[in-house]
Amino acid sequence: MRPTWLEISLPALAHNYTLLSERAPRSQLIAVIKANAYGHGAVTLARFLLGLGASFFAVATSGEARELRNAGIDVPILVLGALHPDNAADVAAAAAIPSITNPEAARAFAAALPGGTVHLKVDSGMGRVGVAPRELAALVNEVEGLGLQIGGIYTHFAVADEDPAETRSQLQTFLAAAASLPRSYPLHAANSAAVLKNIATDLDFIRPGLALYGLSPDMKNGYGLQPALSWKARPTQVKRPPRGHGIGYGLTYRASGDEWIATLPFGYADGFSRALSNRGWVRWRGGYAPVVGRVSMDQTTISLPEEVGPEEVFEVVTPDLDERTSLTGRARQLGTINYELATALSGRLPRIYQKER
Repeated sequence: MRPTWLEISLPALAHNYTLLSERAPRSQLIAVIKANAYGHGAVTLARFLLGLGASFFAVATSGEARELRNAGIDVPILVLGALHPDNAADVAAAAAIPSITNPEAARAFAAALPGGTVHLKVDSGMGRVGVAPRELAALVNEVEGLGLQIGGIYTHFAVADEDPAETRSQLQTFLAAAASLPRSYPLHAANSAAVLKNIATDLDFIRPGLALYGLSPDMKNGYGLQPALSWKARPTQVKRPPRGHGIGYGLTYRASGDEWIATLPFGYADGFSRALSNRGWVRWRGGYAPVVGRVSMDQTTISLPEEVGPEEVFEVVTPDLDERTSLTGRARQLGTINYELATALSGRLPRIYQKER
């Protein structure tokens, strides 16, 4: 195994699943495990979630659905987004449920899987994909006329993490469109942020993703969530360069002569951003060690006040809200969101699943 690895706490995942389920006791939870379960490992976590009672998953691509099917996952799998007609056969082959937003996609899926189940997506204000509310009834007629089964109708919130008023406006637009139909269908709208803020938690489904893994969408409030992921590493080399010796590509850092430089075996190809060059930190012995020099593709160098051996363990990501070393704190430092940092964690990082805290 590489001397750098991720540790995933299954008890933390169970805690978050229970917390989210209890916020919407009358709704079925669709566990969003796209992007390799936000970097946490989709297949292993899907199997674990099944043991907790999960009975419905959502992914982003037909390939992600197929990976779950190949692993023996046989519950419904919704492919989020909009179905491209060229992808209809792949979705059907994965026995997945596509998101339909237009007649062309509906016709393509009906040809690939006659009588199959679909969900319709409504654009209630986000502006990416979805049928316009005024066109929903026509799309329902088209889909049912093709013999497809509508298993649900849903929308996605644009600002549930920061603007409750706008989110409730989107919800009302969506509900009005659904109410105009001749009969009722299962509905869902609540993503992680909406569930945590108790918006749209009384519909048929909720659809949390990031919060399942213990990360807050607004990066401000923990909501009782427990981050499940940590990242650790051991050094591959530790040395004391002479004063003025350059470190890393571009020689952007010069050794002071009284520090030790430890090389850690990960880089931006593993999801440790190059933007952390000369400004990032790792946790060490209860304190911090600074990143010095440029982060390279496979290696990162840090400065230490003393020599350490190859058994020393550094915490690259800590399962908390630490401003320097958590996914959330580091996202703030980089001017991005914790979603991006979580999903950037490479598949080449070994993942160890812990059954105890």
